[in-house]
Amino acid sequence: MSERKIIHIDMDAFYASVEQRDNPELRGRPIAVGHPGERGVVSAASYEARKYGVRSAMSSLKALRMCPELVFVPGRMEVYKEVSDQIHKIFHDYTDIIEPLALDEAFLDVTDNKPVIPLAIDIARQIKQRIREEVGLVASAGISYNKFLAKIASDYRKPDGLCTIHPTQALDFIGKLPIESFWGVGPVTAKRMHALGIHNGKELRAWSLNGLIREFGKAGQLYYDFSRGIDMRPVEAVHVRKSIGCEQTLEHDIHTHSAVIIELYHTAEELIRRLKEKAFRGNTLTLKIKFHDFTQVTRSITQEKELTSMKTILPLAKKLLSEVEYSNHPIRLIGLSVSNPKDEENTGIPHSTWEQLTLEFGE
Repeated sequence: MSERKIIHIDMDAFYASVEQRDNPELRGRPIAVGHPGERGVVSAASYEARKYGVRSAMSSLKALRMCPELVFVPGRMEVYKEVSDQIHKIFHDYTDIIEPLALDEAFLDVTDNKPVIPLAIDIARQIKQRIREEVGLVASAGISYNKFLAKIASDYRKPDGLCTIHPTQALDFIGKLPIESFWGVGPVTAKRMHALGIHNGKELRAWSLNGLIREFGKAGQLYYDFSRGIDMRPVEAVHVRKSIGCEQTLEHDIHTHSAVIIELYHTAEELIRRLKEKAFRGNTLTLKIKFHDFTQVTRSITQEKELTSMKTILPLAKKLLSEVEYSNHPIRLIGLSVSNPKDEENTGIPHSTWEQLTLEFGE
């Protein structure tokens, strides 16, 4: 069997770059897509803004403190979707095995590609050039024999990156990779790994499978495989929705029981609307609470019956809320999601997709 040829395409600062493309006055300036003000959040930042430390999901006030010259522009989700469609049409000239991760990134399996181009790097180079010429935007591309390495490669030389990780180079490359760069390793897991003396791929590879499973549960198998360059997951052309959720960033922090229940009800209403719109059925409800200091907690509960109505969702949401102490810890955001664990791969990597109610999108 021939080696797989996987490309990961990642648009560079996608939303912000679209705004700079469409408005010449914004080019070369630090911009943030989102809403300024006390309750605003940055949804995307241009590379000029990132040089100051501005990042997505950062509060607008903090972003302005870091970059006083920051220009905020409102998001245009419909435009971003149209641009994403243009980019995907280019992808389809090379392969129909495309797995979108978001509007701005996707995996492509080009092992058997339409133009019959032997080298995946040549396909990636063509795609990058066509995106630049036909769409007016810049993309980074990573090429390797599996999804894990292709995604890492696309991040390696951003922006406008082009990087290939060959099978013969993989173990050396992974060995030097900071543990924070591993797929599925977030800040909490990284901190725990540091405490165990794991700071890079080489140190992770030194652990036995049993040891990693003991420390990290089923995700330990994932880390064991990744540290050895193993990832058998196929590029899946059909994306299966794993969950539907929504969040509400509040106008003011709240801490009284009555105020929180009212906002919980409104969030549940929006969740139910989205569930009906997508005809989605699941039996696990997750509550997400973000406090005034940006710390957050999540609570989940699973029922046998499907969660599709206010009658089934609100009582469970209240039950989960009762497990959260907020009387002396004001709340700034409430989120709810419904998922169906029977359809989820238990890989240790979260699949849930949250949608902001007070923002037009999230990057």
